[in-house]
Amino acid sequence: MKLTKTVWATVIATTLAVTSMSAHADKKELVQKILSAQQGALDDMARTVAEQPARQLAGGARQILSQAVPEDKREATAKLVDAEIKKYLDAATPVVRASASKLSQTAIGPQIEEKFSEDELKQLVTMLDSAVLKKYQGLLPELSNSLLEKVVADARSQVTPKLQTAEGNIRKILDTATGGKLSSAAQAPAATPAAKPAAKK
Repeated sequence: MKLTKTVWATVIATTLAVTSMSAHADKKELVQKILSAQQGALDDMARTVAEQPARQLAGGARQILSQAVPEDKREATAKLVDAEIKKYLDAATPVVRASASKLSQTAIGPQIEEKFSEDELKQLVTMLDSAVLKKYQGLLPELSNSLLEKVVADARSQVTPKLQTAEGNIRKILDTATGGKLSSAAQAPAATPAAKPAAKK
């Protein structure tokens, strides 16, 4: 009798363990499908991360080009700078993309698995596979750009004076900090050409 109970207890425990492992495996598989469906968003994030330093490099280079590089050398120098920035992006973007893809498994996957039930994960996979959702996501860049253009046009008249005020105030702060060098440089008259000698009579 005791042996029978032990056998049944073992069978039940084994069945529950197998069911639990199967459910766990099913959830992991669903999480992988969700992460795969989000690969485009991960790639966009990776590109943004890689491009941020490139923008800073380009901004700094433009400032030096306009201030310190002779005008006749600016175009050629700008092309060299652009080539270096492109070389950086070509090398850095795949690295960041691979890192985002790899880390999504440990940074996002476990949280999704923990916070969603298996049924919710199935619903989420169905939603992400929806042709309508994919169409909407494909339109998002176009919709965002359209909105951005309209916002800029609508707000420009109100924002421009605020920007000009901020620029003026920053210039005053910097002028004070440099002991008036900015205002002196702005007010310095252009060098007058040397007077021609009077024509001999």
